[in-house]
Amino acid sequence: MCGIVACTGTPGAGRLLLDALSRLEYRGYDSAGMAVSVTGDPRSAVLRTTFRVDDLQRRLDRWSPGLSATAGVAHTRWATHGEVSVDNAHPHTDCSGRVAVVHNGVIDNVLELRAELTGAGHTLTSQTDSELVAHLIERCLTQTSLRAAVEAAVQCLRGAWALAVLDSASGELVVTCHGSPLVVAESEQGVFAASDLAAIAPWVDRYRIVEDGDVLQLAPGLPWWREGVLVEPPSSVASTLRGTDLTRGLHPDFMAKEIEQQPEVVADFMATWGPSIGRKLWSPFGLAMPRHLTIVGCGTSLHAGRAVAQVAARLGGIPFTSIEASEVAATTTVPGSLAVVLSQSGETADVLRAVDALHGRSHPILALTNNPHSALARRAQAVMICRAGPEIGVAATKTFTAQVVGGTAVVLSMLAAGGVLDRSDIHRLVTQLESVADLMAYAIGAARGSVPDLVPALVDSPGFVFLGRGPGRVFADEGALKLKELTYRWAESHAAGELKHGPLALIEHGTPVIVVDDGSDRLAATIEEVRARGARVLSIGPEQATIPARTSTNAHGLARGVDWLGPLESVVGLQVLARELAVALGRDVDKPRNLAKSVTVE
Repeated sequence: MCGIVACTGTPGAGRLLLDALSRLEYRGYDSAGMAVSVTGDPRSAVLRTTFRVDDLQRRLDRWSPGLSATAGVAHTRWATHGEVSVDNAHPHTDCSGRVAVVHNGVIDNVLELRAELTGAGHTLTSQTDSELVAHLIERCLTQTSLRAAVEAAVQCLRGAWALAVLDSASGELVVTCHGSPLVVAESEQGVFAASDLAAIAPWVDRYRIVEDGDVLQLAPGLPWWREGVLVEPPSSVASTLRGTDLTRGLHPDFMAKEIEQQPEVVADFMATWGPSIGRKLWSPFGLAMPRHLTIVGCGTSLHAGRAVAQVAARLGGIPFTSIEASEVAATTTVPGSLAVVLSQSGETADVLRAVDALHGRSHPILALTNNPHSALARRAQAVMICRAGPEIGVAATKTFTAQVVGGTAVVLSMLAAGGVLDRSDIHRLVTQLESVADLMAYAIGAARGSVPDLVPALVDSPGFVFLGRGPGRVFADEGALKLKELTYRWAESHAAGELKHGPLALIEHGTPVIVVDDGSDRLAATIEEVRARGARVLSIGPEQATIPARTSTNAHGLARGVDWLGPLESVVGLQVLARELAVALGRDVDKPRNLAKSVTVE
C-alpha cells in the first residue's frame, strides 16, 4: 500500500527519491511527497501533492532544495486516517519543522496519543496517525540522539509501522519497522531504505531485511541496533530483480505483459521444481501427512488456495476449509489441520495477523508466496516459492497461476509422501502439469482473437453474473473479482446450481452471464435457463465456446485440459475480458481506484 523510500550520501537526492517513488506507483496511492535536509537550514524542506508522482517531478525542477540535498525521505500515501489532502500527505514534520517522518502502516492508539500531545502543547496540522510520530520524536530529541528518540517514540505506539525519520538539523536518517516491510541497501549511489525492493532495485545488487524492532542509522556501514544493543548488520540478500521486470517493454500496460507471461511462469516453475515433485519436494518441509487442510488468504490468493485444496480433495480425499484471512481470529478451525497460507507479497497484514492466530492454535503452517524473504515466509514452518517474478499490475494475474501450479506441486508431493500416489502416478500427473504452459499459451491466443469483438456489446452493462460448477466454480469467482477490480462494475459469482435459489432474480434482457463451461449437461441446462430470460451468455471453455480456452488433441496436439487440476486455462480468458472491458471504459488497468498491490494495513 503506502510506499516509503529514503536515501543519503548522494548529491541530488530529490531526483533519486522521485525516481524511486515512480517505481512504487504500482502499489496504489492517492498523494505523494518528499522532504530533504539542506545544509545550514535546521528545518526540513517539504514538497507534497495530491496528484501523481509526475506532478512532483515537474515541481522539483523549480525546487532548489531537492536538487542540492544529499539526504531525504519520500512517500506515496494510501489514505487510512484522514481524507486525501496536501495536509494529510507525507512527509509530516514536528512543531519546529526539524523532524520529517514517512510512515507505512497504521497506528492503533491514535486518539490517546493525539490527546496526550495536544495536551502537552504540540500543534497538529493533519488528521493522520503518522504525524503523531514526528511529535513523539520531537519531545525526546532535545535530550538524546535521533536513534534513541526514535526508539523511545515507537515504545508509545500500538499497531504497525515502517518509519524513515529525517533530522534536518544534523542530516541524520534513522529507520525502523514493526509489522510492516522494510529493506536497506548500500551502493555507489548512496545508502537506501525502502518498503519495496523495486524502488531501489536499479541501484543495488544486494539488500538487507529489517526485522521487527530493529533500529538503524542510514549511513555507511549501516549502524544497526537490536533491542537497544549495537549489533552487526544481518547478512545481505542478492537482488533477483532485473531492469526489464520493472518496465512494460512493448506492452500497453503491465497487466497485458503479465497475462502473457503466464505460460513462461508455468514452464519456469516446472523446469525448476518438476523433477523434485514427490517425496523429494515434501520431505524437507518436515510436515506430517495432513488429514485436513485449512486454506487462508485474501482475494485472488484465497481463490488460488481453494483451487489447490480441491486438487487435494479430488486426488487424495483430503477435506478442507477455506477462510478469509481477516476472519481467522473469529473462526473455529479443525485442530491439527495443516494451514496452507497464501499471499503474493508475503506481507499482507490480514494474513500475518491470521498467522499469529494459527500459531496460537498450534497449526503447522505451509506458506505459498512469491517472496522468499517476506514476513510470511519467515513465520511459516515450510515455504513454497511460486516463482512468478515481479508483478506490477495491482490486479493479480500471473501470481494466481503461479500459486495454483506451485500449490499443486506441493499437493502431489504430499500425496506421494503419504503413499496415496505411487511413482507411476506422479510421473503421469507431472507430465500433465507440464502441459499447462502450452494450454495457457493457446488460451492467450484464443482470447486475443475472440474477446475484442465481444467488448462493444458489454460496455454499457451495469453488472455481470459469473457461473461455474465443480472445479470451475473457483475460476468463476476469480473472473468476477477481476472484472470488479478493473471495470468498477458489479459482478457476482455463483455456483450454477444455486441460480434458482435467488440469483436468477438478477437476470433480465441483456444481462451478461459469463460461464466457465465444463461441458456438462447440468451446466448446459443452467445456460438455457438464463438464455430463456434474455441473458447474454458468454462461455469460456472448449473450442465452440464464446471465448475458447481448450482445443482438441487431434487438431493442435494439445491436451484437452487437465481434468483433475480444474480449468486453470480458463482464467486467461477471464483476465483478458476484464482488461479489455476496462480499457474500453477508460480505466487505468494497472492502478485500479482505491486498490493497492501490497495490503500492509488491516
